Amino acid sequence: MTLRELFLIMLLGWACATGAQAFTQELRDVRVTSAMEGVMERKDVVLPYNWDRVHHSRPGDATFEVPFSLPGEPSEPYGAYISRVGNLSEIWLNGALLSRNGDLDTANLVDYAKVPLHVIIPSQLLQKDNLFRIHIHADGGRRGGLSKVIIGPESEVRSLFEVAYRWRVTGSIAVAVFSLMVGVMALVLWVTQSDRGQARGFKRDSLYLYAGVAELCWMVRLSDVVLVHPPLNWPWWGIVQSMAYAGWVCCVALFCHDVAGWHRHASMRWVRVGLWSMVLSSAPLAYWALTRHEDLFLTGWYGFATFLFIGYGLFYFAAALRRPSAERLLVAAVGVFNVLVGLRDWMVIRISDNFGEVPWMRYSSVLFGLALAYIVIMRFREASAQSRDLMRNMAAKVKEKELALDASYRQLELLAREQERTAERTRILRDMHDGVGSHISSAIRQLQSGKASDAQLLQTLRDSLDQLKLSIDAMNLPRGDITALLANLRYRLEPRFAASDIELQWQVDVLPPLASLDAKAMRQLQFMVSEALSNVLQHARASVLRIELRTTPQGGAQLRVIDNGCGFDLQRVQRKGLSSLRERAVAIGARLEVRSSPGGTVVEIMLEPEPMASPE
Repeated sequence: MTLRELFLIMLLGWACATGAQAFTQELRDVRVTSAMEGVMERKDVVLPYNWDRVHHSRPGDATFEVPFSLPGEPSEPYGAYISRVGNLSEIWLNGALLSRNGDLDTANLVDYAKVPLHVIIPSQLLQKDNLFRIHIHADGGRRGGLSKVIIGPESEVRSLFEVAYRWRVTGSIAVAVFSLMVGVMALVLWVTQSDRGQARGFKRDSLYLYAGVAELCWMVRLSDVVLVHPPLNWPWWGIVQSMAYAGWVCCVALFCHDVAGWHRHASMRWVRVGLWSMVLSSAPLAYWALTRHEDLFLTGWYGFATFLFIGYGLFYFAAALRRPSAERLLVAAVGVFNVLVGLRDWMVIRISDNFGEVPWMRYSSVLFGLALAYIVIMRFREASAQSRDLMRNMAAKVKEKELALDASYRQLELLAREQERTAERTRILRDMHDGVGSHISSAIRQLQSGKASDAQLLQTLRDSLDQLKLSIDAMNLPRGDITALLANLRYRLEPRFAASDIELQWQVDVLPPLASLDAKAMRQLQFMVSEALSNVLQHARASVLRIELRTTPQGGAQLRVIDNGCGFDLQRVQRKGLSSLRERAVAIGARLEVRSSPGGTVVEIMLEPEPMASPE
C-alpha cells in the first residue's frame, strides 16, 4: 500500500467514525480455488496473492471468493478498486458479471494485470452479505495474481484508483515519452556532431549514441505498462523486456564511462565486451526462466546486475571526487541514486512478497535524461564561447580586408555609374539615329531629289519630330504599364490622325503592370507600336484606326492595331519596318502576328506574364 492510499483510507475511516453511513472496506481474507496442470487446490489465503511466488511461475487459473458485509443496503453506487488482477480476469458480484478483462481461455496474449482496475457497483446489486467471485488466468512469470480489494462509495474509491492510475500508468507514459524525446534528440546529435576530442578526421561522439540507445531501450521497457496487447506473445515479449532493461543499464554505464573520459583508456575494449555480454546473456536467461518456469535465473541475473553496478557506481563516484567536474559529479550522483533505487526495486519486487508495487526506477531514470540535457547545454555554451572567440578573430581580419576593399568598392561604384550614364547616352543616340536620324535623312534626300512635294516633306519632318518626342518620353516610361504607354502615344499622335482624317477608336482596358516588361522592354514596345501607327499614317490610306488592349487568360496582354486601309501582300512585300517589328518582338519575348488584306491590316502583339524563352 502506498502512503497516499493509506492516507485516503484513514481519512475515509475518520469520516465513517463521525457518522457517515457509507464506509470503505479493505478486503484481504479470501478463499482461493486454483487449478494448475490438472491439479485443483482450495485453501484460505490473505491477499495479496502473488501467483508466480505461490505456483513457481507456472501458468494456471484461480477463483477467489471474497465475502464482505454492509451495515445496510446503500442508496448510492459503490466502487471496487483493485491494484492488480489477472493477467486475465472476470469479476462477479452476487452472481452478476461486473467486469471482464480478456478471454480466460486465451493465454499468453493480452495482459490486464499491469494497470489498476476500477469497477462501478450498482446499488441494486448490493445486499447486507455479499460475495465477490474473481476468476483469473495467470501466465507463468508474468506477475499475475490478485491484490487486496477495496470497496466503498464510488466517488471515494475512485479517488484511490485515480491516484494509483496516475502513479503507475500516467507517470509511466510521461516518462516513456520523455525517454523517446531524449533518445531521438541524442541520436540526432550523434549523427550531426563530431567528437570534440578527435584531432584529425571526423568521428561521431559516442556519448550521444549510448545515451540515445539507453533512452530508447527504456522507452521500450516502460511501454509494457500501457500495451495491454503487446506486439509479441508471451514469453517472447518478456524476453524483449529483459533485453531492453539490460540494454538500458549497459548503455547508461557506457554513457557514464564516456563522461568520465575513460572511453579513451585501453581497457574500454574489455568494458564493451563485458557489457554487451550482459545484454546478450539476458535473452537466453529470460527464455530459460520464462519457458522452464525457473524465475530464480532471472532474479539472479537482475541481482547480479544490481550489485555489479552498485560497485561500479561507488567506484565512479570516488573517481569523480578525485577529479571533479560538473559533468562527472552530476552523472556520478545520478548513477549512485539510480543503483540504490534499483536495489530497492530488486528487493521489493523480486525478493520480497510484495505484489502490485510500482518500480521506482521508472521515475528515477528521468535523471539520466536531465543529466544528458545539462551536458548538451554546457557543451553548447562552451562551443558558443569558442565560436565567439573565433568570430572576434575573424572580425578583426575582416575589418582589415574591409578597409582595403572599401576604396575599391567606391571606385567600382563610380565606374558603374559612369557606365550607366554611358549606356543611357548610347541608347538615346541609337534611338535618335534609328528614329529621328532616319527621318531627317529621308527629308534631306527628298530635298536633294527635288521630286518630293511640300506635303511629303512636311510629313517626313513631322515623323521626325514625333520620333524625337517619343525618344524623350521613353526615358520616363512606367515599368510594365502598357496602358500608360498607349495613352502617351495617343497624346502625341492623335493630332496627326485627326489632320489625316483618320478616326481613332480607343478600346483599351486598364491593365495592371506586367512584371516581364522592364524599362528596356517598354522602350522596344513603344517603338513597335509607334512603327505600326506610322505605317498606317504613311501607307494604309485608312479612314479608321482602332487600338485594342485587353488581358489574356494567362495574365498577359493582347495589343492590336487595326486599320481599314488598302492592306498589302505579306508574301510578296518585304518591308524594313516589318522586319524591325519582328526583331523588337523577339527582343522582348513577345509574339507578333501581322494579317493584311485589301480591306485592312491587323498588327497583334501578345505579351506573356513572364518572359518567353528565346530560341536557340
